[in-house]
Amino acid sequence: MTRRSPIPNDLDKPFLDACNEDRLIVQYCSACDQFQFPPEASCNGCDSADNFAWREVSGRGTIYSYGVVYDTPIASLHEDLPFNAVVIDIDDCPGINMMTYLPGTPVDEVPIGAQVDVIFVPTAATGQKVPEWQVIR
Repeated sequence: MTRRSPIPNDLDKPFLDACNEDRLIVQYCSACDQFQFPPEASCNGCDSADNFAWREVSGRGTIYSYGVVYDTPIASLHEDLPFNAVVIDIDDCPGINMMTYLPGTPVDEVPIGAQVDVIFVPTAATGQKVPEWQVIR
């Protein structure tokens, strides 16, 4: 699977730096006791910008849903078509979902409700690691 190389900005640099260390972190607001992803400058729950911290999470989750991508305007992904686009509920971050390709799972054979664990995969262009999930066998 061709992975696009994200270019860190001020908001997501801590997240991407942690990925390079094989750690998954998520923004957490202590004012309203809420996790938030993707990163934002202020809390979506209480609009606070002063009560954010990054919290390391386990990376374990459950497959919530998926779709199969058969066509895309992104030329670099054409050789990988079709592929699974999977939504993961992160176990220790209520309300947080992340997307993955679910490497190692055949197209349209995604086991809804299965437990998954995060892995960190380097991208070809920059070596920046990105999180993906795989089914726990």
